Amino acid sequence: MTTLQSAVRRRRAVAAAGAVSAGLLVLSACDKPTPMSTITVGTSSVSAEATCGGEGDALKPAELTACLKDEDIKTISVDPDETVRFGVDPDVAKERWTILMNGQPLTEDSSKTYRTIPGSVFFNAQYGAQGDSTLVSIKAGDGKKDSQTVTGLWSFKLKKDD
Repeated sequence: MTTLQSAVRRRRAVAAAGAVSAGLLVLSACDKPTPMSTITVGTSSVSAEATCGGEGDALKPAELTACLKDEDIKTISVDPDETVRFGVDPDVAKERWTILMNGQPLTEDSSKTYRTIPGSVFFNAQYGAQGDSTLVSIKAGDGKKDSQTVTGLWSFKLKKDD
């Protein structure tokens, strides 16, 4: 009986080792998600992973241009009298980030995880707004102040809510 129990134990150990190995293999095939970025207006929020990049590697100008034209992005309604809050992962803040409006810098780059901007800015022609919606992007850099290197882009559409 002891040899039978010993054989059963060995089979269980081999099966357990095989299951652990298979699990590790499956996990190694998974991509690590890119850091999140969030926009909050009042009690509504939208969050997204990077539209392009977000993994620390520099984006080429052509990739950046194509990414700014992406139309499969999340939308949030904005009352011009509300404050729009932008939040980024600490990893993004470490690399410095700025807010773009229709592809143009709206703010200076920052290493903070949180910024606020009045909602009226996003629909004001003085800041380059056109119509009742605006493309807003969060652009991550390479950690150097005022650097032109872009490592990630998170884009959102702000829709005017009267």
